[in-house]
Amino acid sequence: MKSSLKRGLSTGAFLLLLLPLGGSISSAPASTPLTLNLAPLQGPKPDPAVLAQFGLYSNATLQKLIDTKGQQMNKVSDRPGDYGFTIVDSPVINAFATPDGHVYFTRGIMAYFNNEAQFAGVLGHELGHITARHGQKQQTRSTISSILLGVGSVVSPGLVGRFAQPLSQVVGLGLLKYGRDAENEADVLGVKYSTKIGYDAANMADFFQTLQRTEAQSGAGGIPTFLSTHPNSADRYTRVKGLAAQAKQQAGSARLAVNRDTYLRSIEGLPFGEDPRQGFVEGGTFYHPDLKFRFPVPSGWKHQNSPEQFQMAEPNGKALMALVPAPGSSLDAAAEALVKQLSLQNAQASRTTINGFPAVAIQADQVTQEQSAKTLSYLIQDGKSIYAFIGLTAPASFGTYAPVFTQVAQGFARLTDASKLNRQPEKIRIKSVKTATTLSAALAANGVPSARREDMAILNGMQLTTKLPAGTLFKVVGK
Repeated sequence: MKSSLKRGLSTGAFLLLLLPLGGSISSAPASTPLTLNLAPLQGPKPDPAVLAQFGLYSNATLQKLIDTKGQQMNKVSDRPGDYGFTIVDSPVINAFATPDGHVYFTRGIMAYFNNEAQFAGVLGHELGHITARHGQKQQTRSTISSILLGVGSVVSPGLVGRFAQPLSQVVGLGLLKYGRDAENEADVLGVKYSTKIGYDAANMADFFQTLQRTEAQSGAGGIPTFLSTHPNSADRYTRVKGLAAQAKQQAGSARLAVNRDTYLRSIEGLPFGEDPRQGFVEGGTFYHPDLKFRFPVPSGWKHQNSPEQFQMAEPNGKALMALVPAPGSSLDAAAEALVKQLSLQNAQASRTTINGFPAVAIQADQVTQEQSAKTLSYLIQDGKSIYAFIGLTAPASFGTYAPVFTQVAQGFARLTDASKLNRQPEKIRIKSVKTATTLSAALAANGVPSARREDMAILNGMQLTTKLPAGTLFKVVGK
């Protein structure tokens, strides 16, 4: 997974897996008492469940940009409302609108925009999904349930069903996959709204080409990216260009902005890709520099990291293991909550110590009307924080995977390696060419290795052969 387990591992994140639908949880340190907010969600306020899944990206400049442009579009939209706009801390290239009237952009998609007009076009597209009520029409079709955004790419749906059965109504984030008609309508509205607030919407079509290149480069799978939740059509580029030309003609003599340099300067220093401070896998080990722990990842297993948990899955979907923060001020309280909230039966608990940390091991059954599974969980206390390793597999496979679950949990240890503790994220750096050159030459002159130059060309929305006049700004990625 390309998202990250957040520093702090809030108690609320664990309980998002456990509480029934109807309450939302505040994100708080593990030692802070749990509070429930039962008030209905309001558009201007980001959904706590979304923030628990992705995390909030704190950047005053970019948040002001999305707030300002979003509200300008809201005023000229077909259905003005009490809508909100938020940037979340995920490297995934995505933007989405939830049925409650809120638009979210990831920092990942912010990195790939190359001017304000591209940003405005996509913002108008997402607002269009809200004003056309696409999400409300589809809300019953798609929810993101307990155990992971994008979990289907990691583990078999049958196994997820065993674990998530009592949890499957927990979090409905509204990340919907729209049909072609809805996408076409949102494109029309995106062009309309971005033009109305003064931007050249032709750039929106250019950005869709960048998105296609990123998906072709990375391949399918993982967390949904923009084009997997917003299906692309073969004629989309041409169609949006045509819509933009019509909108420009209707705008008459009004000058439509692109604002390339302004936008690029605004994303200077933006973290690019996964933030290792929030956890990363290297050499078969998961390291969390901010929380200062490490543990092994089984060889060959797929893994995904998010603000609320770290998941590992046997490649054929035969076993799943997740690390989540556990509630409670004691191991006993955490164990009782785990057994109750996961509806475990025949639970057998035993105290142990793992690398100096007090721990409890719990073996149990989880039985539903459809199927049954066996679980082996370890609760580990690190100061005021308690972590839960939850392993799940079919009863017939328990003898095979229980030792794996145990090996992972018993490998939990304090992280002391300075090279891992001090790992820093890559960031967007804005450079300028002094004399006319090509993008390829400019990247080489700034130390970008040849293996990464095509990726950097996509990031810049250019080809390596694109000619850059003197003074042209462009992006590179570095520490």
